[in-house]
Amino acid sequence: MALLALRADTVEAMTGLHWGILATGGIAHAFTSDLRTAGLDIAAVGSRRLDSARDFAEQYGIPNAHGSYEELVADPDVDMVYIATPHPGHVDNALLALDHGKHVLVEKPLTLNATEAAMIRDRAAAKGLVAMEAMWTRYLPHMVRIREILAAGTLGEVRVVSADHTQKLPSDPSHRLNDLALGGGALLDLGIYPISFAIDVLGLPERVTALARLSDAESDAEVATIFTHAGGAVSTTVSSSRGAGANAAQIVGTEARIEIDRVWYTPTSFRVVSPDGDVLEDFVSEVEGRGMQYQALAAERFAAGDGATNDVLSIDESVAIMGVLDEVRRQIGVVYPGER
Repeated sequence: MALLALRADTVEAMTGLHWGILATGGIAHAFTSDLRTAGLDIAAVGSRRLDSARDFAEQYGIPNAHGSYEELVADPDVDMVYIATPHPGHVDNALLALDHGKHVLVEKPLTLNATEAAMIRDRAAAKGLVAMEAMWTRYLPHMVRIREILAAGTLGEVRVVSADHTQKLPSDPSHRLNDLALGGGALLDLGIYPISFAIDVLGLPERVTALARLSDAESDAEVATIFTHAGGAVSTTVSSSRGAGANAAQIVGTEARIEIDRVWYTPTSFRVVSPDGDVLEDFVSEVEGRGMQYQALAAERFAAGDGATNDVLSIDESVAIMGVLDEVRRQIGVVYPGER
């Protein structure tokens, strides 16, 4: 058995780019804290309320606080904007930033649907700017190592991928997580993680089957998917906002399997196990902070134009994943206001 522990708190070379944080909710706090962990430069924060922006700026030592998103994206000291608003605001906020010449890292899901996602992709291309979905899990050290193992053929032919994302979240119908007007439901908040993971490993599905149980607010409380991928490989995902499960994942190949520990979509450990049960590799992550800094470091490299290309999660793939989520919603009967 090989034990591989990766100490992953070193900071990559600085690019000189300056971040702007658009919105000041919980995810913005988590991301900004990890930017500080990585020593990255934060030039400004913007909120619809100036007092909220000022409080946020004071907490994280950010020099400029703006009382509107328009002021933030117009700030000449900002090079890249992190979009941290609820899902329905992503497309307008991203387009606003792109139109002001700013690169964007948009919190997952990229948008509500594939049509909106394509608008961001096309506007970024027209402006010569970087647009990237903040699917931070893909950039974590254990996921980087897993892709190396897959590329080396250690598992043989991959036949099955399974993953779940289940949490006990507030059931109040008016809560953001349940309100259809805010893109609420298990799929976009939770299900996107295992679905993106399955696509990362096996590619886009050739066939999509989905079932769900809807809440009283008509949002999806539980969603299960079965995808068939190229070569006949199968992936399964389960997502729920009504109960906390194991939140583990596995990749099963003909020669070995990968067992990813709880919580698989955060910095964690995994094992490569042979068919007879021998542990071939034991990987342990040691990451400072939550681990959201890795996606930020990647975004900076792409925006700095050092020749790096995003083969971890291209904007085209993000658009395609939104198309898969659209098909899941079609099958389970979830429609957001404005789509009717």
